[in-house]
Amino acid sequence: MNKEKLLLWTLAAINFTHIVDFMILMPLGPQLMRIFEISPREFGLLVSSYTFSAGISSFLGAFILDKYDRRTILLWVFTGFLFGALACALSPNYAILLISRIISGIFGGLTSALVLSIIGDVIPDARRGRAMGLVMAAFSVASVVGVPFGLFIASISNWHAPFFFLAGLSLVILWMIFKYIPTITAHIQKKQFKPSPVQVIRRVTGNANQMRAISLTIMMMLGQFAVIPFLSPYMVANVGFTEIELTYIYIAGGLFTIFTSPWVGKLTDKYGKIKIFSIFMTLNVIPIAVITQLGQTPIPYVLLISTMFFVTSNGRMVPAAALITGTAKSENRGSFLSFNSAVQQLAAGLASFLAGLILAEGINGELVNYDIVGYFAIVLSLLCIPLARRIKVIDVGEPEIILGDPTELVAEKNP
Repeated sequence: MNKEKLLLWTLAAINFTHIVDFMILMPLGPQLMRIFEISPREFGLLVSSYTFSAGISSFLGAFILDKYDRRTILLWVFTGFLFGALACALSPNYAILLISRIISGIFGGLTSALVLSIIGDVIPDARRGRAMGLVMAAFSVASVVGVPFGLFIASISNWHAPFFFLAGLSLVILWMIFKYIPTITAHIQKKQFKPSPVQVIRRVTGNANQMRAISLTIMMMLGQFAVIPFLSPYMVANVGFTEIELTYIYIAGGLFTIFTSPWVGKLTDKYGKIKIFSIFMTLNVIPIAVITQLGQTPIPYVLLISTMFFVTSNGRMVPAAALITGTAKSENRGSFLSFNSAVQQLAAGLASFLAGLILAEGINGELVNYDIVGYFAIVLSLLCIPLARRIKVIDVGEPEIILGDPTELVAEKNP
C-alpha cells in the first residue's frame, strides 16, 4: 500500500471515530434518560451541546489552523478528542457528561476541517473526488458498523462501554497519525504575513466565490438536518417500526454507501464535480418526498426508500466537498475550511431547531407536519444546484507533497 493510501485510510479512521462519537449518543437516549432521570429537553441539550461546541471551535480554529504544520496540530487536536471520549466514558452524572460532550465537540469540530485541509494540500485536484469518496465512506462504516456495535456493547454492559471503545480506538489512530501523516508546512511558507482574526474573516467574507461555497454548505445542512434528526422518531411513531428495527435503516443505508461513496468519487473525477452533484442532489429529493409522507408501511419498502436517501445524500456530499475544498488556496485553506465547518455545524443545529418548531405531536402520539419539513428540505435542496454552478475551483495546482505514483500526475496533466 503506497503512502497516499495509508494517509487516506488514516484520515478515514479519524472521520469514522468523530462520526461515531457524534452519532452514538442519539440511540443511547432511552437508557440515559432513564439512568439520569432527565427529560427529553435535557437530553436534547446533551446532543446539541456537541454540535454547537464543534461549531464554535471550528470558527475559532479559522484563526489558528493555517499558522502551524498540519501534522503537529492534528496530533494535538486528536489527543484532545481522545481525552474527551475518555471523559465521557468516566462521567458519573448528567452534568459531567454534558461538560464532557462539550469538550468532545470542541476537538471533534476541528478534526473535520483538518482532514479536508490535508486532502486539499496533498491530493491533486484530478484525484480529489476519489479521495473525498474514500474518506467520506467513513460515515457509511460508522452507520453500518460503529453505531450498531456501540449499541451492542452498551446492551451487554452499560452506556459507558461505547465511549471506552472510542477512547481505545482513538489511541490506535493517534499512532497512525504519528506514523502516516507527513509534515505539511508549504501553506505556512507561502504566507507573506500572519493575518489577524479580523483579516481572516474579511478574507472569507470578501471573497464572493468562497461565500457562495459557504452558502451552499448552509443550504445543504438546512435541507438535510431538518429531516435526519426526526427520521427515527417518525419511523416509530408513524410508520410502525420498533426501536430495534430502526437499526435496519442504518445498517442497510450504511452498507450500500460503503460501496457507492468511492464510486461517486470516481464519477466526480471523471465527469466533473458540478454534473455529479446536480444529478445526486436531484435524485435526493425523491426519497425526501416519500419518507416525510409515509404512513404504516412494510419494512422492506421503507428500507428501499431510506437506503436511497442514504446513498443520494452521501452522493451529493462527495462532489460538494471536493468543490468547496477547491475554492481556497493552500495558504488559507485551513482557515476557510474551519470557518466552513463552523457554519456547517451551526446550520445543522439551526435546521433541527426549525424542524422542531414545525413538527407537532398528534392525539395518538404520531408526529404531524413532517411533510411540511419535507417540502422545506426539497426547496432548499433544489436551490443548491444553480448555486453550485456558480462556484469556481481555483486551486488545481500540484499538491504540496507527492505521495502517489508520479506517473499518475503526469497522466493527469497530459491526458
